[in-house]
Amino acid sequence: MKGEWIEIKVVTLSEALEPVSGIFYSLGIKGVSIEDPNDMLTREAGPLTWDFADINVFEYGDKAAVVKAYFTPEEDIEGTKKIIEEKLMDLRGFGIEIGEGKVTSNQVYEEQWESAWKKYYKPVKIGKNIVIKPIWEDYDKNDEDIIIEMDPGMAFGTGTHATTYMCVEALEKYVTKDSTVFDIGTGSGILSISAAKLKAKRVVGVDLDPVAVSCAKENVLFNNLDNIEIFLGNLMEVVDGKADIVVANIIADVIIFLTSEVKKFILPGGLFIASGIIGERSKDVENKLMECGFEIVEVNIQEDWVCIVSKSM
Repeated sequence: MKGEWIEIKVVTLSEALEPVSGIFYSLGIKGVSIEDPNDMLTREAGPLTWDFADINVFEYGDKAAVVKAYFTPEEDIEGTKKIIEEKLMDLRGFGIEIGEGKVTSNQVYEEQWESAWKKYYKPVKIGKNIVIKPIWEDYDKNDEDIIIEMDPGMAFGTGTHATTYMCVEALEKYVTKDSTVFDIGTGSGILSISAAKLKAKRVVGVDLDPVAVSCAKENVLFNNLDNIEIFLGNLMEVVDGKADIVVANIIADVIIFLTSEVKKFILPGGLFIASGIIGERSKDVENKLMECGFEIVEVNIQEDWVCIVSKSM
């Protein structure tokens, strides 16, 4: 059947979301889904990631968090689960509390998945003026609203997670009509589209996941934009030139890995907006940025997630 996936799920704790997500990234997965009950309790915007709808606190406990990733049926699912279990044991060995650490898998279909979460995904204002509106929902627009039409599909990024929210706030603050913006790991394209809607001169979104790239390109079409391009691949390989602003909403380890290379793509005095960083890793990222010649401009915190804005010197 078209749209068939194998979902592998790890039940963990909110404070372990980043290292557990890192396990999936180390296996070559380009995007994960996160269900965080701490976010669910402190926000009223609905699902915090694109499949938050099926979280069950009675099944997992009110302190449990869930990380999911999706694989094709042709992949070695049992072997992958075994690797994940071994890496979870390694985390415990490093003294990281991961909670239950249970690994399960099940077969899912895009059609079933869509019907399960769409009813929870409603229009929401993020930042000062940007409104993320699902393409199937109506919204009464105010004069100052900047509407972004979205269908995240199987790509990460509905706009309601704290990390995305902070990135949008930073883009609203720093994007001008003369800005060139590069978005690393664009996912659904939400940050790229936000920058384009904020009248940036040129926006480029890149992602290693072909599903995300396809989704982002569709969302660009929904928004009738002509100042944005979406590419499949690594920033260092598919993008020419330098940007005034580079934004990356990923995870701390990936940001640390990318920092020295990213600087080559930022104009002197340009900004690097980095998010997806859990609070306890903020100093690690800040230290790496300063080591690579960035000046920390601001550090924003929301729900124990951190967004760091730094300047290329």
